[in-house]
Amino acid sequence: MPTATYGSWPSPITTGTITARTVLLSQVRVDGPDTYWVERRATQEGRQVLLRRSGDGTIGEILPLTPDDQLVDVRTLVHEYGGKAYAVSGGIIVVSHAGDSRLYLYNVEDRMRGLVPLTIYGDVRHGDIEIDRDRGLLYAVREDHRSNGEAVNSLVAVPLDGSAARDDEPVKTVFSGTDFVSSPALSPDGQHLAWLSWNHPNMPWDETTLHVADLNDDGTIGEHTIICEGKGVSAVEPRWTQECDLIHASNHSGFWNLYRTEGFPVLGASAPGWTKKLRTRSLHPKDATFSLPAWYLGPHSYDILDGDRLIASWTQNAIGHLGTIKLANGELEEWVTGWQPMGNVASADGRVVMLATSEVHLPSIVEVKNGSVQVLRGSGEFDPDTKGISLALPVQWPTTDGATSHGFYYEPANAEYTGEDGTKPPLIVNVHSGPTTASHAGYDLEIQYWTSRGFAYLDVNYRGSTGYGTKYRKALDGKWGIVDVDDCVSGAQYIVDQGWVDPERVAIRGHSGGGFTVLSALTRSTIFSAAASMFGVADLGLLARTTHKFESHYIPQLVGAHSVDDPLLLERSPISHVESIHAPLLLIQGTNDPVVPAEQATTMFDAVASKGLPVAIDMYPGEGHGFRLASNIRKAFDAELSFYCQVWGITPGEELSHTVTVENLEHREQ
Repeated sequence: MPTATYGSWPSPITTGTITARTVLLSQVRVDGPDTYWVERRATQEGRQVLLRRSGDGTIGEILPLTPDDQLVDVRTLVHEYGGKAYAVSGGIIVVSHAGDSRLYLYNVEDRMRGLVPLTIYGDVRHGDIEIDRDRGLLYAVREDHRSNGEAVNSLVAVPLDGSAARDDEPVKTVFSGTDFVSSPALSPDGQHLAWLSWNHPNMPWDETTLHVADLNDDGTIGEHTIICEGKGVSAVEPRWTQECDLIHASNHSGFWNLYRTEGFPVLGASAPGWTKKLRTRSLHPKDATFSLPAWYLGPHSYDILDGDRLIASWTQNAIGHLGTIKLANGELEEWVTGWQPMGNVASADGRVVMLATSEVHLPSIVEVKNGSVQVLRGSGEFDPDTKGISLALPVQWPTTDGATSHGFYYEPANAEYTGEDGTKPPLIVNVHSGPTTASHAGYDLEIQYWTSRGFAYLDVNYRGSTGYGTKYRKALDGKWGIVDVDDCVSGAQYIVDQGWVDPERVAIRGHSGGGFTVLSALTRSTIFSAAASMFGVADLGLLARTTHKFESHYIPQLVGAHSVDDPLLLERSPISHVESIHAPLLLIQGTNDPVVPAEQATTMFDAVASKGLPVAIDMYPGEGHGFRLASNIRKAFDAELSFYCQVWGITPGEELSHTVTVENLEHREQ
């Protein structure tokens, strides 16, 4: 094989490969023989499209234009992060359209009727939709921004006949009075509704309450009980079995395990006092995680397979697994498919459909049936050359306080090139957007973009990440900007000590919360010689005072501050320690970011530049928290590659359509 400088290898994975030839898949659901999902298309300005694969294998976009002749953008902005934005039941689809924040109904058996508006215009958002066809209603989370002050969240019942689109009066409040509510789940007999609630300062992975109530004919609730609550107990994903028992996941044992609640009255037999007969038991105690932190509405990590079994996904050490759990005795049987579920599993009529990935496949929607796997929809047309794939190597290393941290290491790999003799590759340390999410093994074009050019890559699951138990996740509380940084620094040092990479060329990169860790690492360590922060947090106090409702108490909790005015927020902020920054820094930021305002990046740039330190900034007009336009996604990759090449003196293996100017770099080199 020809040799070339690490970092300069020509690669078949271009920025166009990532944007023009791939889509982001999510929200997989089944309705009888039909499979539904949402695709986010960067080539259509990030529009999210609802597609259906019918029982005969035909795939197509299912929704017509809105009455205002708009293409439907299947998205909700509840909690700003959104999530479950549609529901389907027997061919009836209800969808949230981001273009006007209204809910619409579409009947696939009555297409001439088109989209029927269900809610009014106005600053009211809906998500987490559950359809009740018998009552002619849908249940949804409503986030009302019409009054001054903090948005009001509640659980509402909306008529399916469209009457509330003319007047908001027909919408009934089902439950209110808590700061947040989510996850409405209707029992198969229509008698009961389950849902979750929680209050500030908790996040849904910290502490929630699981409710169940009788449903009246008008969709309001009657007798009401609490199934699961307690300090530090997070119940998630309520779902009903065919026999009307309630399943949910809870971290009561230290891991999100599945529980079953029995004793609900049979159809027509509900009477006062039924709540006292309920019994809850653990289905399969295991040091594994059967759900995910609910950053987005509607997580769907398991489903009801049949009258006897659940089909469940779980992670152990961030590796995904799939299998069945018997409802009677909790017996678990793992299905070995060669695919890792990605937290989205759905089932109907014995079919199991999931969003999954493997070491050699892009994320795909696959159907598992009778032990065989069929790919229903891939997320891209790119067919990787297996000789050029970098496979994930699970690694762990000792870190501070006697703890162990985790991650995945990817060595450089290219089917056509190898490194020059006597040299070692640069290392890029990636910090996931966190704080509670996790990086997983699997074929990821964004990782392969770097490894195929000759960069080594370490994907860190620092303390705070999900998949290693509640104790590991909560180790970040009060120590954000400390233990996450320690884990990234010690991880980089571990890879260097193995002799795998060039110790003089180690970079750290991260988005959002990961960007905060990047900036903090520059002020607390000298191991990194370059850093890239994409819409990262520079001023914690500013973020705590200006962020949206969902996270308004989260930042002080992570830092250990008592309020948004606590001096600790300023002390922990990277903007307060610019003098400690030693390495060139790249800042990438959208101007319309509602989570991390653009002021965070511009203030950091000015402070670093005024110190005469190497720094570059790349601003993207109109982009929010995470880029949606294909052109901007491509530019951001080019900007980051341009930055590393300038800092480390590498000639890129391709002509870049977009570069950045690193201020003060020449002065530093002199």
